[in-house]
Amino acid sequence: MTAQTGAAFLLKIGDGNQPPAYQTVAGLRTTQMSINGDTVVVTHKESGGWRDLLSGAGTRSVSVSASGIFLGSAAEASIRGHALGGTIADYELSFEDGERMRGRFLVQRLDYAGDFNGERTYTLQLESSGAVVSA
Repeated sequence: MTAQTGAAFLLKIGDGNQPPAYQTVAGLRTTQMSINGDTVVVTHKESGGWRDLLSGAGTRSVSVSASGIFLGSAAEASIRGHALGGTIADYELSFEDGERMRGRFLVQRLDYAGDFNGERTYTLQLESSGAVVSA
């Protein structure tokens, strides 16, 4: 097993067609993904004092955080449009080894910042809506 570079961890947004064509969100410096799962506890008297969980139950979700330099790309404009509209879109996370994860996400947060003598930056937070699958 070899280490993978972070530069190859890309966030892409779909073009709205079915099947979607994906475009890389430009200017990202950091991308982070979290897979979350709520548990359903089914502990009972005969559990021997140990917690028992119900497999396959609960709510699963994927959260994506990213930040970077604003370049004014079409993908960035699409994300801003979805953030303002509160709409859900197709996204893809791709990794250096060729693995991809695809799903529908809502832009939960989009922040812009800029210094007087520096670049304009942005951060975004995506939350999954429905299944996120390996592609």
